[in-house]
Amino acid sequence: MIGENKVPDIDQYRKAWSKFATGVSVIISRDDTGAVHGMAANGITSVSLDPMLVLVCVDHSRNTYKRIKETGKFSINILNHNQTAVAEYYARRPEKRIGEPPCELIFGKKGSAKIADCIAFIDCHVHEEIIQGDHTIYIGKVVDITSGAGKPLLFYESMFNELAHDGLAPNWS
Repeated sequence: MIGENKVPDIDQYRKAWSKFATGVSVIISRDDTGAVHGMAANGITSVSLDPMLVLVCVDHSRNTYKRIKETGKFSINILNHNQTAVAEYYARRPEKRIGEPPCELIFGKKGSAKIADCIAFIDCHVHEEIIQGDHTIYIGKVVDITSGAGKPLLFYESMFNELAHDGLAPNWS
């Protein structure tokens, strides 16, 4: 019952958030040797247009967290609806991954890794970090950005989905 003083458990928390449809992205950072470290993420958002700032939430237990902390750089790759295998690969912990990533990585002007055929790529330098619980909220200053054609890969009720139709333009007049 809503309003009880009972503390919700983690499963309830996850189930509630599974009702919120999100896009799927892969956050990538590179270490000093140039090796790529990535993780699937849906905890991303735009923060500001001027200056252009984005927000990513990264679990402290992920290798990507350590690399962002060391280098102060990361990229956000927003996945295309046909990149489910890419999302599944990067959702696994590195020790559970089999083989190479099922995608081509393209290295940008500033050295960040872009996943080929993603619908948007946002390259960032850490502007601010805020530690909250078992995650760090990184606010990144956008240093490069590209976007292309395609529909996004979505995550809803703990499953990958895609848009059912092209959508409706809002009537905000």
